[in-house]
Amino acid sequence: MTESPPSPENETFRQGDAGATFVLESKGEWYHAGFHLTTAIVGPSILTLPYAFRGLGWGLGFFCLTVMGVVTFYSYYLMSLVLEHCEKADRRHIRFRELASDVLGAGWMYYFVIFIQTAINTGISIGAILLAGECLQIMYSSVSPDGPLRLWHFIAMVTVVMMVLSQLPSFHSLRHVNLASLFLSLAYTIIVVSACILAGVSKKPPHRDYSLESSKFSEVMSAFTSISIIAAIFGNGIVPEIQATLAPPVTGKMLKGLMMCYLVIFVTLYTVAVSGYYVFGNKVSSNILKSLLPDEGPALAPTWLLGLGVIFVLLQLFAIGLVYSQVAYEIMETKSADVNQGIFSKRNLIPRMILRSLYMIFCGVFAAMLPFFGDISSVVGAVGFIPLDFILPMLLYNMSYKPSRSSCTYWINVLIMVVFTGVGLLGSFSSVRKLVLDASKFKLFSDDVVD
Repeated sequence: MTESPPSPENETFRQGDAGATFVLESKGEWYHAGFHLTTAIVGPSILTLPYAFRGLGWGLGFFCLTVMGVVTFYSYYLMSLVLEHCEKADRRHIRFRELASDVLGAGWMYYFVIFIQTAINTGISIGAILLAGECLQIMYSSVSPDGPLRLWHFIAMVTVVMMVLSQLPSFHSLRHVNLASLFLSLAYTIIVVSACILAGVSKKPPHRDYSLESSKFSEVMSAFTSISIIAAIFGNGIVPEIQATLAPPVTGKMLKGLMMCYLVIFVTLYTVAVSGYYVFGNKVSSNILKSLLPDEGPALAPTWLLGLGVIFVLLQLFAIGLVYSQVAYEIMETKSADVNQGIFSKRNLIPRMILRSLYMIFCGVFAAMLPFFGDISSVVGAVGFIPLDFILPMLLYNMSYKPSRSSCTYWINVLIMVVFTGVGLLGSFSSVRKLVLDASKFKLFSDDVVD
C-alpha cells in the first residue's frame, strides 16, 4: 500500500519545509489577493474569447461566458471557506494538494493535484512565452516585414527575460508586479475594443459571417473546444496558494479580493468578446491582435494604437508567467532550499537561480517547438482547470461543511460537479482532437502560430 504524503499540519514536516516557511512569512492584505487573482485570470488569454465565440455563436457564447463566470466565482468562494474552516481547526493549508489530501483523506489525491497543477502551470507558462514571442514578432514584422528573425528567436528573447524575472523569491513579492498587471489588462482591453470599433466602422470593414461549422459533429466538437477555452480563461487552480499569502486571520479577505477581481473580469471579458466577434465573425484569429494586424493588407486600426496594445500585452505576459510558475518553484524548493538559512543566502540563492532558469528554458523550448496557442488553451482548460476549479471545490465544501442532503447547497454542488465532469470529458476529447488535426499544419520551430 502506498504511503500517504506527510500531513502539512505536522510540525516536524513544517519545520523542514523551506517552501512552506518562506510562504508563511508573507503578510498580504485582501487587495494583494485581488491583484494576484486578477493576474491569474484576466490575462492576454482573454484575446482568444472572440475565437471561442466562433465555435459557439452569440447566444451560446454569452450563456457559456456568464455561466463560467458565476460558477467560478462561487467555486473560488467555496474554496476560501474550506480553507478558513481548516484554519479555524488549526490546520492552515498553503497548498491545494495538501488541502485536497487532508479533506478527502486520500493520499493519491495529493499526487493527483500535483500532476494537474503542474500541467496547468507548465501549459500556461508555455502559452505565455509563446504569445509574448508572437507579440515581439508582430512589432518586428511591422518595422521590418522581410527581416531575418523568426518566431523562435523572439521566444528565446522572452525566455531570457523570464529567467531573470523568475528570481523574485515568493508569491507575495509579486504583489506590485500584479498591481501593474491589473492596470495593463484594463489598458489593452480599452485599446483592443477601440481598435475593433474603428475596424468595424471603417470604409472597408471585415466581412462578417457568424455561421458555425457545416457538419453537426464538427459543430459540437468546436463548441466543446470553445467551452474548454473559456474554462481556461476563468481558470485559476492556485486559490490556496494565493490565500496563503494573506496575513492571518484570513476570514473574509478572499471574498473582497474575488469581488475586486470579478469587477475587472466583467469590464474586460465581455467587451473583448463582443467587439472582436462582432467585427470579425467566424474568421477571427485565436489572437484578436492578429486579426487587427493581418499578414496581408494594411492594419485595420492605427498602427501606433495596436503597437501600444501589443506592448501592454507583452508586459503583462511576464506577470502571467511569473504567477503560474510559483507552484512549480515551491515544489522544487521544498527540498532544494535550506529552511535554516535566509531566503537570499548563497545556499538558497544559487539553487534557486539554477532550478528556476532550467524550468524557464524547458518552457521556452516547448513554446518554440509547438506554436499552438489556441489549442494549448483549450487542452489546459479541459484537462486542468475543469477538475481543479469546477469540480474539486464543490466536493471539498460538501466534505468539510457536510451540508444536509436535503439542502439546496448540497444539490447545487453535486449538479455542478456532474455537469462539469461531462463537459471536461467531452472538452478533453474535442481539444485533443483539434490538437491532432492541427499537428499536420506545423513544423518544429515553425514561424506561424496555428489557429
